[in-house]
Amino acid sequence: MHCGKNASLICTITCCVVLTLSSPLQAENWPSWRGPTQNGISTEKGIPTEFAGEENKNVAWKVALPGPAGATPVVWGDRIFLTSPVVEYFVNEDGVKAPKEQPQPLMLMCFDTSGKELWSRQIAESDQTARGDEGNAASPSPVTDGEHVWSFMGTGDLACFDFEGNEIWSFNVQDRYGKFDIQFGMTSTPVVEGDYLYMAILHGSMSSGETGYAKIIRINKRTGKANYAVDRPSEATYENTHSYASPILYQDDHQKYLIVHGGDYTTAHHLEDGSEIWRVGDMNPEENYNRYLRFVASPSYGDGVVVCPTAKNGPVVCVDANSKGNVTHNKKFELWRADKTTDVPSPLVHDGLTYICRQDGNVFCVESRSGEEVYPLQKTHRQRHRASPILVDGHIYLTARDGRITVFKTGREFEIVAENNLGEDMSSSPVVSNGVMYLRSFGHLWAIKK
Repeated sequence: MHCGKNASLICTITCCVVLTLSSPLQAENWPSWRGPTQNGISTEKGIPTEFAGEENKNVAWKVALPGPAGATPVVWGDRIFLTSPVVEYFVNEDGVKAPKEQPQPLMLMCFDTSGKELWSRQIAESDQTARGDEGNAASPSPVTDGEHVWSFMGTGDLACFDFEGNEIWSFNVQDRYGKFDIQFGMTSTPVVEGDYLYMAILHGSMSSGETGYAKIIRINKRTGKANYAVDRPSEATYENTHSYASPILYQDDHQKYLIVHGGDYTTAHHLEDGSEIWRVGDMNPEENYNRYLRFVASPSYGDGVVVCPTAKNGPVVCVDANSKGNVTHNKKFELWRADKTTDVPSPLVHDGLTYICRQDGNVFCVESRSGEEVYPLQKTHRQRHRASPILVDGHIYLTARDGRITVFKTGREFEIVAENNLGEDMSSSPVVSNGVMYLRSFGHLWAIKK
């Protein structure tokens, strides 16, 4: 654009407007399974609420994947990373397509934002499945810091790659810290913060009276060298020693710490040495102990609180983010308990409200600090819900196992604005980056954009 002397100011303003309109507003990366702040909240605008269906509305592209998994994609700039098994199928004697019973390669895959596959690397192999097709060893999601990407598999294999697919380091967590003993497989996704990767490995024997093996681990993200591995104590027994939840990084203007969930407790830990800051318990009351109350959903945070879900018929417990010590039933720090929990989807905390999205599709909302009911159970699509919801531009996207995604408004009045159908099974949480929502169904990676 050429501008005369008298028009230079107008030219400058025009160029700024053009540049602003040509790029997504508030564009952000999505480096971990629950987003840039690990609470399922996006700051972007303009993401479609209606998409897919018979007309493939607002589907920019979709690309076939080599196998099903529940791992969430992560996005940085023009790179999309996800993990997947490579599944070979055959047609059985009943004419039904079925997977071959053989070890499957477990891959870390890299796509660009046009859907082109750039590279894939095998991390491990496994024939492990859980609950039919509910899970496999590719369940943990990758994480990235914009320079490297880390992939952890349920086999214990952990590897670091640069963005061109070059391996930087790798090792097996079981070889270093001990064999896994967990009924439905290790599904915990690491946290990357600063110079380190943080992992919470909670599992143990299901035999009567035996205490589980639980460690919080910090690893140098550039070298893979061990930094610390501290025990995380619990009195949990039976299947309750098995945690399928992922650790979460709590962060506000004043503090950062690691939240670990499982073994009948939620605990907070200093990043520097793994020491405990606070814990809350009585999530599985001793007088009526449920031997199978393993935690699946991860905690969420916001509004100065941490909301801790359980499973089955257990409670949801909310604690002040500035808690200290054992705060169980401490009125100063334990703020409220609800008798209805999520089971699998993680909660959402935003703008003074906490949304509890249950595994059966029912949703309810409470005040974040008081626990006072805002609205009672509301029905969405009646199907199992395995993915965690995300919040984008005043809407919550809630994904059912059969690929139906319900979109409802945030706020004090429950209102469904759309129900979308991918037509494929899905247990992965949606992600949003640079004006696009990415969905990982069992068959495809989808890009949704107006």
